[in-house]
Amino acid sequence: MDFDDLTRRMKGAVSVLREELGGLRTGRASISLLEPLMVDVYGTQMPMNQVATISVPEPRMLSAQVWDQSNVAAVERAIRESSLGLNPMTEGTLVRVPIPELNEERRQELAKVAHNYAEQARIAVRHVRRDGLDHLKAEEKEGGMGQDEQHAAADRVQKLTDEFIGEINEVLAEKEAEILQV
Repeated sequence: MDFDDLTRRMKGAVSVLREELGGLRTGRASISLLEPLMVDVYGTQMPMNQVATISVPEPRMLSAQVWDQSNVAAVERAIRESSLGLNPMTEGTLVRVPIPELNEERRQELAKVAHNYAEQARIAVRHVRRDGLDHLKAEEKEGGMGQDEQHAAADRVQKLTDEFIGEINEVLAEKEAEILQV
């Protein structure tokens, strides 16, 4: 059983969560707000940063300089339909995105988005746990380990899972406090 691989995969889920939560800004413009958005262009989904150059011209404004004129509407649609509650304005190939002042309702919406990101990370960690447990069961059936060894290893996988779920909950709590502070 390769516990290092399980640990690496679970750490990956936590780092993706940190990246996604970094995009949830509390009233400040940040390019990480738009980077995780997927844009439907050329018949496929592409990350925003592969379709446009994202910049912060003002503290409460983002801009996306779209490289191909035919993708401007798709970029605008991706921003508008995201769960971020932003309303982009287009000027040629430049899409301006004003960052609204955070009122209490908006803070609650952002907290819900953060919870959704955290739940996706928890699901990813649980998938890694399931893979590890399936591997242990297969190894036991093949005779590679005894039942006691398998139970001990399964307990270790569960402890690892609990540790990473706890870390996800801590990261969420920090972000939630940052979002909800007035």
